[in-house]
Amino acid sequence: MKKVNSTCIIDDDPIFIYGTKRIMKESNFSNEILVYNNGQDAIDGLLELSNQDKDLPDIIFLDLNMPLMTGWEFLEDFVKIPIQKREKVVIYIVSSSVDPRDLQKVQDYNIIHKYILKPVSPQDLESVLANIAIA
Repeated sequence: MKKVNSTCIIDDDPIFIYGTKRIMKESNFSNEILVYNNGQDAIDGLLELSNQDKDLPDIIFLDLNMPLMTGWEFLEDFVKIPIQKREKVVIYIVSSSVDPRDLQKVQDYNIIHKYILKPVSPQDLESVLANIAIA
């Protein structure tokens, strides 16, 4: 199965990050994995990539509840990046929240592809790759 060139994990939980990176490496999911521990660091890092005319990650796994800047606040800033820079980026919300308001709010963003409950499993990654192959 095809793998993605670059993946970004935006999450403040080091155990989740470690486990997800491990699963990604075991399943040969991505060539490169960027990690940001909060939305502010992520938006700063992605804007820097964009300003340097570098490609943004193919896939972003975004947590909702983080310090400094939540996942929702990150999305508000992310959509301000010029569309030609971010049009190929696919965002997955990865959260432990089962709050119906979060699930409903996902519908407000057409850039969010799917909501994945933590932890990420190898099957989740296979599904992501299958969806990319279809697109």
